[in-house]
Amino acid sequence: MIGGAALCLMLLNGRVMGMSGILSGLVSGGSDRAWRLAFVIGVVAGPLILVAFTQTSIVRQAVTSGPLFYVAAFLVGLGTAVGSGCTSGHGICGLSRLSVRSLVAVLAFMASAVVTVALLRFLG
Repeated sequence: MIGGAALCLMLLNGRVMGMSGILSGLVSGGSDRAWRLAFVIGVVAGPLILVAFTQTSIVRQAVTSGPLFYVAAFLVGLGTAVGSGCTSGHGICGLSRLSVRSLVAVLAFMASAVVTVALLRFLG
């Protein structure tokens, strides 16, 4: 479904579906805020509609809390800014367009994830 949504956004709007870019454009303003707002509302409303119609619950588990959560959130935002996009933009849209820059970004995302998990398991 995510790939289908990315395809529709590209075909109908000529835009890449990267959440960081969509949110950035929504916050910074501009003439294309309407579709960005509709996208964000859909991302939030979709799971709520699923729960309402299927009577199932969405299970979530916090990976961390406290100060480490805010440090991690900051690092994700910094990585998004430095990498000119997020995992959805590079991983879904960039790779499907055969972008070498996106391939390098995804490899860097995956390598840093592997190293982070290894370090966290080693440390405790």
